[in-house]
Amino acid sequence: MVKRLVVNDGAHCTQDRQESTRDVAVRKLQGCRAIMHVTTHLKQRDGALDLLKWLALLSMVLDHLRYVGYSVDLLYVPGRLAFPWFCLAMAANLARKPAVERGGQWRYLGWLLLFSAVSEIPYRMFIPGHDTLNVMPTLVLGLLVARGWQQPTLQSRLLAAVALLLAALFTQKVMFGFFGVLLPLALLLVIGRPWYFALLPGLVCLAANQWQVLYYAARLGNSAAIPAIVTCLIAPWLGLFLLRHFHDVKAPPMRRWAYALYPLHFLLLLAVRQVFT
Repeated sequence: MVKRLVVNDGAHCTQDRQESTRDVAVRKLQGCRAIMHVTTHLKQRDGALDLLKWLALLSMVLDHLRYVGYSVDLLYVPGRLAFPWFCLAMAANLARKPAVERGGQWRYLGWLLLFSAVSEIPYRMFIPGHDTLNVMPTLVLGLLVARGWQQPTLQSRLLAAVALLLAALFTQKVMFGFFGVLLPLALLLVIGRPWYFALLPGLVCLAANQWQVLYYAARLGNSAAIPAIVTCLIAPWLGLFLLRHFHDVKAPPMRRWAYALYPLHFLLLLAVRQVFT
């Protein structure tokens, strides 16, 4: 009787150990599958972010059509979406990547610096006599400021301070001025927050677009002034809404080659102007 109980207890313990081993194996397999799922998800591109970049590019082209030879002031209104949406794309990239990914962010800065130089001549050819540099240097300075806030390292903070100093000293030469340099940071601060926080970057966007000039133009009865003011205020909210609700959109991915679209679109529009004017 005792022997049978011992045998039974031994068999029961052996069975428990077998079940325990099997359970551990199952849990390990489930864990591996979960890791593979997360890795695959992280490798997938954000369709909403690509869509935002394409819409920003379209807005920019519409804005620059005003310089082709036909005065269409209303194109200035959708053009107010381009810069805040490019800044939002930058902020979204900074927000979703861990701060330890230094190499990728330095490459990002390098590409912006390269095309800041490459784009200046086509920009001057298409818009001669313009007082400011092309928009790429503004994005370079904005990236440094946003990274300085995001990464509490001495190097990042020093670069951010230098960027702010340059933006303040050369605000007349920097497209969208000092407030344009602050816009990526303002957008980075509100990503993931309730929608009404988008009013902060909306005000920064309006300041970057020379709100005094827009206000004066509105008082004079300019038909594009008030819609432009409203567009500046709501552009960040519209961009954030798009990023949060259009993840399933299958927009063509914008990769590194997309940097070349900025100088190329100047040359293309210049050719159109030469043909039709």
